[in-house]
Amino acid sequence: MELKLIIVDPKYQLNVGYIARISKNFGIKKLYFVKPRANLNGKKAVMYSKHARELIENAKVYNKLEDALEDCDVLIGTTGIHRTNPKMGNFYTPEEAVKYLSKNYDNKSTIGIVIGRDDKGLTAKELELCDINININANPEYPILNISHSVAVILYEFKKYSFIRTNVIRENVKEDEMNMLLSSFDKLIKNKKIRDKKAVRKVFRKMLRKSQLDKHDIHSMISAFK
Repeated sequence: MELKLIIVDPKYQLNVGYIARISKNFGIKKLYFVKPRANLNGKKAVMYSKHARELIENAKVYNKLEDALEDCDVLIGTTGIHRTNPKMGNFYTPEEAVKYLSKNYDNKSTIGIVIGRDDKGLTAKELELCDINININANPEYPILNISHSVAVILYEFKKYSFIRTNVIRENVKEDEMNMLLSSFDKLIKNKKIRDKKAVRKVFRKMLRKSQLDKHDIHSMISAFK
Protein backbone atom coordinates (compact mmCIF):
# COMPACT_ATOMS: atom_id res chain seq x y z
CA MET A 1 0.00 0.00 0.00
CA GLU A 2 1.10 3.54 -0.69
CA LEU A 3 0.87 5.96 2.21
CA LYS A 4 0.03 9.60 1.60
CA LEU A 5 0.86 11.64 4.72
CA ILE A 6 -1.21 14.84 4.78
CA ILE A 7 -0.40 17.45 7.44
CA VAL A 8 -3.12 20.06 7.95
CA ASP A 9 -2.28 23.66 8.84
CA PRO A 10 0.90 23.07 10.89
CA LYS A 11 1.85 26.05 13.06
CA TYR A 12 5.38 25.29 14.29
CA GLN A 13 8.50 24.84 12.17
CA LEU A 14 9.92 22.46 14.76
CA ASN A 15 7.09 19.98 14.15
CA VAL A 16 7.42 20.31 10.39
CA GLY A 17 11.10 19.39 10.71
CA TYR A 18 10.49 16.48 13.05
CA ILE A 19 7.71 15.07 10.85
CA ALA A 20 10.02 15.17 7.83
CA ARG A 21 12.73 13.36 9.77
CA ILE A 22 10.37 10.71 11.13
CA SER A 23 8.80 10.23 7.69
CA LYS A 24 12.17 9.51 6.13
CA ASN A 25 12.96 7.10 8.99
CA PHE A 26 9.95 5.03 7.93
CA GLY A 27 10.34 5.28 4.16
CA ILE A 28 7.86 8.02 3.25
CA LYS A 29 8.97 9.53 -0.08
CA LYS A 30 6.83 12.67 -0.22
CA LEU A 31 4.94 14.95 2.18
CA TYR A 32 1.69 16.83 1.60
CA PHE A 33 0.69 19.99 3.48
CA VAL A 34 -2.63 21.85 3.61
CA LYS A 35 -2.44 25.63 4.20
CA PRO A 36 0.67 25.52 6.44
CA ARG A 37 1.02 28.43 8.86
CA ALA A 38 4.65 27.56 9.48
CA ASN A 39 7.32 28.51 6.96
CA LEU A 40 8.17 25.09 5.52
CA ASN A 41 11.62 26.26 4.51
CA GLY A 42 12.26 28.26 7.67
CA LYS A 43 15.48 27.89 9.67
CA LYS A 44 13.99 25.67 12.40
CA ALA A 45 12.08 23.46 9.96
CA VAL A 46 15.27 22.75 8.04
CA MET A 47 17.39 22.34 11.18
CA TYR A 48 15.09 19.78 12.83
CA SER A 49 14.51 17.83 9.63
CA LYS A 50 18.21 16.80 9.71
CA HIS A 51 18.86 14.61 6.66
CA ALA A 52 15.24 14.69 5.49
CA ARG A 53 15.36 18.26 4.23
CA GLU A 54 14.42 17.18 0.70
CA LEU A 55 11.01 16.00 1.95
CA ILE A 56 10.23 19.59 2.96
CA GLU A 57 11.74 21.13 -0.15
CA ASN A 58 9.78 18.79 -2.44
CA ALA A 59 6.54 18.79 -0.46
CA LYS A 60 3.27 19.51 -2.22
CA VAL A 61 1.04 22.23 -0.73
CA TYR A 62 -2.76 22.39 -1.08
CA ASN A 63 -5.15 25.23 -0.30
CA LYS A 64 -8.01 22.89 0.64
CA LEU A 65 -8.04 19.55 2.46
CA GLU A 66 -10.57 18.13 -0.01
CA ASP A 67 -8.06 18.60 -2.86
CA ALA A 68 -5.40 16.63 -0.97
CA LEU A 69 -7.80 13.70 -0.50
CA GLU A 70 -8.92 13.21 -4.10
CA ASP A 71 -6.50 10.46 -5.12
CA CYS A 72 -6.85 8.40 -1.91
CA ASP A 73 -8.71 5.08 -1.81
CA VAL A 74 -9.26 5.27 1.94
CA LEU A 75 -8.82 8.13 4.40
CA ILE A 76 -7.62 7.89 7.99
CA GLY A 77 -8.25 10.74 10.39
CA THR A 78 -6.19 11.17 13.55
CA THR A 79 -7.39 12.57 16.86
CA GLY A 80 -6.37 12.57 20.49
CA ILE A 81 -10.02 12.51 21.57
CA HIS A 82 -12.22 9.44 21.10
CA ARG A 83 -15.53 10.86 19.84
CA THR A 84 -18.98 9.31 19.52
CA ASN A 85 -20.23 11.38 16.58
CA PRO A 86 -22.20 8.94 14.35
CA LYS A 87 -21.14 10.88 11.24
CA MET A 88 -17.53 9.88 11.84
CA GLY A 89 -15.96 6.58 10.81
CA ASN A 90 -15.03 3.86 13.26
CA PHE A 91 -12.24 4.54 15.74
CA TYR A 92 -9.22 2.23 15.85
CA THR A 93 -5.87 2.09 17.55
CA PRO A 94 -3.02 2.32 14.99
CA GLU A 95 -2.45 -1.43 15.22
CA GLU A 96 -6.15 -2.20 14.73
CA ALA A 97 -6.32 0.19 11.77
CA VAL A 98 -3.42 -1.52 10.01
CA LYS A 99 -5.04 -4.94 10.47
CA TYR A 100 -8.34 -3.60 9.14
CA LEU A 101 -6.67 -2.12 6.07
CA SER A 102 -4.68 -5.30 5.36
CA LYS A 103 -7.93 -7.27 5.18
CA ASN A 104 -9.95 -4.78 3.12
CA TYR A 105 -7.50 -3.10 0.72
CA ASP A 106 -4.89 -4.42 -1.69
CA ASN A 107 -1.29 -3.36 -2.30
CA LYS A 108 -2.31 -0.94 -5.04
CA SER A 109 -4.44 1.16 -2.68
CA THR A 110 -3.45 4.67 -1.65
CA ILE A 111 -3.98 5.27 2.07
CA GLY A 112 -4.36 8.91 3.10
CA ILE A 113 -3.33 9.63 6.70
CA VAL A 114 -4.55 13.06 7.80
CA ILE A 115 -2.59 14.69 10.62
CA GLY A 116 -4.26 17.60 12.43
CA ARG A 117 -2.99 20.95 13.58
CA ASP A 118 -0.29 20.99 16.24
CA ASP A 119 -2.34 23.38 18.43
CA LYS A 120 -5.93 22.17 17.99
CA GLY A 121 -6.03 19.04 15.85
CA LEU A 122 -8.60 18.25 13.17
CA THR A 123 -12.11 19.67 13.32
CA ALA A 124 -15.18 17.43 13.57
CA LYS A 125 -16.05 18.22 9.94
CA GLU A 126 -12.55 17.24 8.80
CA LEU A 127 -12.79 13.95 10.69
CA GLU A 128 -16.14 13.30 9.03
CA LEU A 129 -14.39 13.35 5.65
CA CYS A 130 -12.35 10.31 6.70
CA ASP A 131 -13.40 6.68 6.40
CA ILE A 132 -11.88 5.61 9.72
CA ASN A 133 -10.13 7.38 12.57
CA ILE A 134 -7.07 6.56 14.64
CA ASN A 135 -6.87 7.28 18.33
CA ILE A 136 -3.66 6.43 20.20
CA ASN A 137 -4.14 4.85 23.63
CA ALA A 138 -2.28 7.28 25.84
CA ASN A 139 -2.57 8.36 29.48
CA PRO A 140 -6.25 9.43 29.89
CA GLU A 141 -5.08 12.22 32.21
CA TYR A 142 -2.95 13.66 29.37
CA PRO A 143 -3.95 11.93 26.09
CA ILE A 144 -2.91 14.53 23.49
CA LEU A 145 0.40 13.73 21.80
CA ASN A 146 2.57 16.12 19.87
CA ILE A 147 1.75 15.60 16.17
CA SER A 148 5.29 14.47 15.34
CA HIS A 149 5.08 11.83 18.09
CA SER A 150 1.74 10.66 16.72
CA VAL A 151 3.21 10.32 13.25
CA ALA A 152 6.03 8.18 14.67
CA VAL A 153 3.61 5.81 16.42
CA ILE A 154 1.36 5.46 13.36
CA LEU A 155 4.16 4.92 10.84
CA TYR A 156 5.81 2.38 13.15
CA GLU A 157 2.65 0.26 13.09
CA PHE A 158 2.49 0.41 9.30
CA LYS A 159 6.16 -0.50 9.11
CA LYS A 160 5.57 -3.58 11.28
CA TYR A 161 3.11 -4.89 8.72
CA SER A 162 5.45 -4.15 5.82
CA PHE A 163 3.14 -1.65 4.14
CA ILE A 164 5.93 0.87 3.70
CA ARG A 165 8.52 -0.49 1.32
CA THR A 166 11.75 1.14 2.45
CA ASN A 167 13.98 -1.38 0.70
CA VAL A 168 14.56 -1.82 -3.02
CA ILE A 169 11.21 -2.53 -4.69
CA ARG A 170 11.19 -6.12 -5.89
CA GLU A 171 9.53 -7.42 -9.03
CA ASN A 172 6.15 -8.93 -8.26
CA VAL A 173 6.16 -12.70 -8.09
CA LYS A 174 3.43 -14.20 -10.23
CA GLU A 175 1.19 -16.89 -8.81
CA ASP A 176 2.23 -19.47 -11.41
CA GLU A 177 5.91 -18.93 -10.49
CA MET A 178 5.14 -19.54 -6.83
CA ASN A 179 3.16 -22.66 -7.75
CA MET A 180 6.11 -23.88 -9.81
CA LEU A 181 8.36 -23.56 -6.77
CA LEU A 182 5.86 -25.41 -4.57
CA SER A 183 5.59 -28.16 -7.17
CA SER A 184 9.38 -28.49 -7.30
CA PHE A 185 9.49 -28.80 -3.52
CA ASP A 186 6.77 -31.47 -3.54
CA LYS A 187 8.75 -33.51 -6.08
CA LEU A 188 11.89 -33.11 -3.98
CA ILE A 189 10.33 -34.63 -0.86
CA LYS A 190 8.07 -37.15 -2.63
CA ASN A 191 10.45 -40.11 -2.37
CA LYS A 192 12.16 -39.03 0.83
CA LYS A 193 11.68 -40.90 4.08
CA ILE A 194 9.79 -38.16 5.91
CA ARG A 195 7.30 -39.15 8.60
CA ASP A 196 4.89 -36.23 8.12
CA LYS A 197 5.26 -34.77 4.62
CA LYS A 198 2.10 -32.73 5.00
CA ALA A 199 3.58 -30.87 7.97
CA VAL A 200 6.83 -30.29 6.09
CA ARG A 201 4.94 -28.81 3.12
CA LYS A 202 2.98 -26.59 5.49
CA VAL A 203 6.18 -25.26 7.11
CA PHE A 204 7.75 -24.60 3.70
CA ARG A 205 4.71 -22.64 2.50
CA LYS A 206 4.73 -20.65 5.74
CA MET A 207 8.38 -19.76 5.18
CA LEU A 208 7.60 -18.58 1.64
CA ARG A 209 4.79 -16.32 2.84
CA LYS A 210 7.14 -14.61 5.29
CA SER A 211 10.17 -14.35 3.02
CA GLN A 212 9.04 -11.70 0.46
CA LEU A 213 10.93 -13.46 -2.32
CA ASP A 214 11.46 -11.80 -5.69
CA LYS A 215 11.47 -13.48 -9.12
CA HIS A 216 15.23 -14.10 -9.02
CA ASP A 217 14.92 -15.84 -5.63
CA ILE A 218 12.08 -18.04 -6.89
CA HIS A 219 13.92 -19.20 -10.01
CA SER A 220 17.14 -19.81 -8.09
CA MET A 221 15.30 -22.08 -5.63
CA ILE A 222 13.54 -23.94 -8.46
CA SER A 223 16.92 -24.59 -10.12
CA ALA A 224 18.35 -25.85 -6.84
CA PHE A 225 15.42 -28.23 -6.22
CA LYS A 226 15.65 -29.61 -9.76
